[in-house]
Amino acid sequence: MAQIALFGATGTIGGRVLQEALRRGHEVTAFVRDPSKLTGGDPAAVVVADVLDPASVAAAAAGQDVVVSTFGPGPDDPHSLVTAAKSLIGAVQSIDAQAPRPRVVTVGGAGSLRTPGGPLVWDEPGLPAPVLALMHAHGEALDFLRTVPVEEVRWTSLSPAARIEPGMRTGTYRLGLDDLVVDDAGRSLISTEDFAAALVDEVEREAHTGRRFTLGY
Repeated sequence: MAQIALFGATGTIGGRVLQEALRRGHEVTAFVRDPSKLTGGDPAAVVVADVLDPASVAAAAAGQDVVVSTFGPGPDDPHSLVTAAKSLIGAVQSIDAQAPRPRVVTVGGAGSLRTPGGPLVWDEPGLPAPVLALMHAHGEALDFLRTVPVEEVRWTSLSPAARIEPGMRTGTYRLGLDDLVVDDAGRSLISTEDFAAALVDEVEREAHTGRRFTLGY
C-alpha cells in the first residue's frame, strides 16, 4: 500500500485515479480547492490546498510516498500547467534530502508526441488556438521536468492517447514513450478509466522514473 497525495481529485481524470487507487487499497489524501466538488470514493482525508502554491504542496508531500497531480488549468490560463510542475518539484526539493522524498507523477499532454507520419501531434493542421495553447503548455511543463535530476526528485509524466474520454475500464492497454500509440486503424484512444489504471500501475511499479510515457489501445 502506498500513501498518495492526489491533487486534482475533483476532475474527470483525478476522480478516476482516486477511485482506482482506493480500489487497490492505497491510502489517498485528496488535496482540492473546493471539497464540495469531490464526488465518489472515500479518501483517507480531504484537505484544501492549491497545487500552484509550493507551500501547499510541501505540506501535502510531507510523509507521502507519491504525489500525483492530475491538475487541469482553466481555459484562460494554460501556462498554469508550468507553474504547477515547478510548484510540485520545488516543494519536493524543499524536503530534507536525508528524509524520504516522495515521487512525483503528473498527467501530461499528447501534443508533443510523434505521430506515425513523423510530425508531432501539435503540428497537425486545423487545431484550434486554445487547444494548441494547452498542448504547448503541457510541452513546456514536460521540458521543465526533463531538467530535474532524478537523484533529486523521482518524477514521471503520463501522456494520454490523442483521444481520451470516459468509458470502460478494461485494464488492457499498450504503452509507448514519445510516440503516439495507435491501433491497426490508425486511431489513438484510451478511456479515462484505463488511463487511471495505467497511472496507478506506474505508482505501484515505478517503471518510468525520469521519463514521459504514453498509452493507447
